[in-house]
Amino acid sequence: MYTYEVGPVFTLVEDAVLRKMMELVGWEEGGDGIFNAGGSMSNMYAVNLARYHHCPDIKQLGLSAAPRLVLFTSQECHYSISKAAAFLGIGTKNVYKVPSDESGKMIPSALEELIKKAKSEGAVPFMVNATAGTTVLGAFDPLEEIADICGEHNLWLHVDACWGGAALISKKHKHLLKGIHRANSVAWNPHKMMMACLQCSAFLVRDKTGLLQRCYSASASYLFQQDKFYDISFDTGDKSIQCGRKPDAFKFWLLWKAVGARQLEQRVDRALAMARYLADEIKKREGFRLLMEPEYANVCFWYIPPSLRQLEDGPELWSKLHTVAPVIKERMMKVGSMMVGYQPHSDRANFFRMIVISPQAGKADMDFVLDEIHNLGKDL
Repeated sequence: MYTYEVGPVFTLVEDAVLRKMMELVGWEEGGDGIFNAGGSMSNMYAVNLARYHHCPDIKQLGLSAAPRLVLFTSQECHYSISKAAAFLGIGTKNVYKVPSDESGKMIPSALEELIKKAKSEGAVPFMVNATAGTTVLGAFDPLEEIADICGEHNLWLHVDACWGGAALISKKHKHLLKGIHRANSVAWNPHKMMMACLQCSAFLVRDKTGLLQRCYSASASYLFQQDKFYDISFDTGDKSIQCGRKPDAFKFWLLWKAVGARQLEQRVDRALAMARYLADEIKKREGFRLLMEPEYANVCFWYIPPSLRQLEDGPELWSKLHTVAPVIKERMMKVGSMMVGYQPHSDRANFFRMIVISPQAGKADMDFVLDEIHNLGKDL
């Protein structure tokens, strides 16, 4: 895909899918967008587009045309935001990390303070990245409050909904993204909970004036002639940094046609129901402890072997518990029974991070996860 004449059907499919996704976001008047090579790429598109919107001369004059620009994101954000800042010459030190609360949500008052701090330093704020479904805890930033702050300070609001965007298709759970319609741009990966084939990543923009085209266009005369016989707005390649692209939107279109919107909604509802079941089972079982109540499909928990259960909470317990999850992970992979991730977080010892996605996973599978972790770690 790069011109309509090369991939007419795929071009129209992409347009249809993007329009439907924008409708779910809440942009009643539509917008613009493009499918690209992954959520990290979508977030980089957002940072670059926000910068261009704030400082359009930078496209021709380079970084010498820009003041010291800073962007804001929560400490729980995806690492692609810092990667984008490094790649685009903004610099990782100009990514201000906003503190999050205990559940992993950005604290709006802390964002406000950091914006004022940046301005007092002579820096120029241009963008806030909010996260809808953080990678570790599955937290959703308070979008309405963040949007208010962005409006007050004239900042571009990007919402990284690569993981949490799926909730938009569920009447029961779309409240998690309340306020997303106020965003300037949104990243959403249907290849996650929607289970479209990898890779399938959409970057959505509320602007309808051609900002995306102006930001990325290089106007190659051998591809993007302005006097073609058809509507040249369908020559989408000039919106992309990669020119030729695979028709990733077709994967989502075909899935949507095959199973229907109702079954996609059921996938989301079922995944969150199974996550809830797993969390409830963890609370019932001796030796298991939840890190926090899950808001989404991320269930984070510790397994405490029998040998450590008599220890009181304190440095000795957490120091020893920190070594448990890596050993169980090694054992489960060598046995080949399952593959559940673990990690530390802030000052918390290593814990398991179970992500529930598959519509085929049921209660028996959730029980198996806990049984297997216990069987693999009860001798530690």
